[in-house]
Amino acid sequence: MNIANPYSSNCPTRKVLDRVADKWAVLVLGLLIEGPIRFNRLRRAVEGISQKMLSQTLKSLERDGLVSRKAFATVPVTVEYAITPLGQTLATTLDALRVWAETHMEEVTANQQRYDAGAKSGA
Repeated sequence: MNIANPYSSNCPTRKVLDRVADKWAVLVLGLLIEGPIRFNRLRRAVEGISQKMLSQTLKSLERDGLVSRKAFATVPVTVEYAITPLGQTLATTLDALRVWAETHMEEVTANQQRYDAGAKSGA
């Protein structure tokens, strides 16, 4: 059995961490945990994401086996995305990160402002 070392430059774990650390992937998985969603609804729900970025994010998540895609024969074609069982395990883990961010965002923002003020004054 090969033991992963994420500190090694060629470790495949880093590719998974890249996905987990991507804000768009985190936000999309957070929405999909609630149930299947059509592409345009996802685009409206995730403010600030472009159509191109959402499409790229969904394709990457699908490639990783975290999201499934289902196309319906309508005019125009309707596409719906759903989280896979593997994606659910990740989304559950990421939800703790979201909760942490929401809980500590004021403290982090205050620290940033304090740091930036010190950097401007040369301290």
